[in-house]
Amino acid sequence: MSTPNGVGKHLAKLDLDGHNLPPSPTPSSPSNGRRYAFATEVVHSKNGDQYNASSMPIYQSATFKGVPGQEYDYSRSGNPTRTHIERHLAGIMNANRALAVSSGMGACDVITRILRPGDEVVTGDDLYGGTNRLLMHLKTHGGVVVKHVDTTSIDAVKAALTDKTAMVLLETPTNPLIKIVDIAGISSAAHEANSACVVVVDNTMMSPALQKPLDLGADVSYESGTKYLCGHHDLMAGVIGVNDLALGEKFYSVINTTGCGLAPFDSWLLQRGVQTLDIRMERQQRNCMQIAEFLEERGFKVRYAGLKSHPQYALHNSQAKGAGAVLSFETGSIALSERIVESTNIFGISVSFGCVNSLISMPCRMSHASIDPETRKQRALPEDIIRLCVGIEDINDLIDDLKQALVRAGAVRITGDDFVALPNEAVEGETGTTTQVVDEP
Repeated sequence: MSTPNGVGKHLAKLDLDGHNLPPSPTPSSPSNGRRYAFATEVVHSKNGDQYNASSMPIYQSATFKGVPGQEYDYSRSGNPTRTHIERHLAGIMNANRALAVSSGMGACDVITRILRPGDEVVTGDDLYGGTNRLLMHLKTHGGVVVKHVDTTSIDAVKAALTDKTAMVLLETPTNPLIKIVDIAGISSAAHEANSACVVVVDNTMMSPALQKPLDLGADVSYESGTKYLCGHHDLMAGVIGVNDLALGEKFYSVINTTGCGLAPFDSWLLQRGVQTLDIRMERQQRNCMQIAEFLEERGFKVRYAGLKSHPQYALHNSQAKGAGAVLSFETGSIALSERIVESTNIFGISVSFGCVNSLISMPCRMSHASIDPETRKQRALPEDIIRLCVGIEDINDLIDDLKQALVRAGAVRITGDDFVALPNEAVEGETGTTTQVVDEP
């Protein structure tokens, strides 16, 4: 078969997506059959470039000249640079197909578009504010029934499941309460209640470096590529991974129809960020663990799955390779928490996480402010909670920054070379409870 410009001469080699590129996911095993380690997988990828460029070229083009039936014609429907990062992501997510869109919430929107009026969604009571806002929109305008339950309890989830449950939407660890959800157990229960139920896991907090929901029985794994996959907060992206190719085709149809596919330059940025995912996550996680121990040893209530004091420590470690780089802690006083957040120098105030630099925030004032106060109270979201998103800086500098912030906020005083705890009544906040204080030798 021959067509002008050589179009169609390789049709026999087209893959399931209709692309004449390496299979999805890109082959990653050496000749002896042993799969490469993750640290190698994130760096190594075959791009099929005609000039063997080490970095996949950016096809910054909206259209491609040629005849009907060629591999690419319009970048809304497909672009070689986006295809490459999708193949790479499929490999590291252990997915049969990955799709890249313009943001994490864009990914969540694409996924929930398969819902119909009357469908039931079972989801958690500790959700990212944007996810909660989208579900409220679907409930109000789309006729979708949304059930918020404590997803840390399989019994609570089972009680909410019916034969009308079309989707179970999970986050683990949750943000910011760091609750852990049994992905395998809930996936099994959901599929038993309705074999057509789609179990979706927001894996943003872990990334494929630490957790692979598809291996645990989930149907869909998605995440904000803005966070750990990119790692530098210079890009907005969302990623969806599936094993069921028919389900993947439904998502692709939505992406193609709405035009939310990731742009070529952003696809290239995401590819560049992914290559350092493993080494960044290793450093960030190590820093976060030391900060969690520092805070816990000094009396703060710390929420971090890497601490043995976490009530679901064993469950988390049974399904993930690490605890990640986000923790939260409580002071007992809203006013004190506000002063601590405003007193850090290295930790920048921001709503996001996953970046190489460390961030600090008060979720109830920022990322979760769209959830009304009464709902936050019902879901036991402490108004004084502080979230730390730990970066790759020197750990001694990070801890020193926290120490000086605690001093400036009025949680401790300095006597000589020591941190001396202030009396509890001296740091009492408007919550009517007393804060934990630092006693640092």
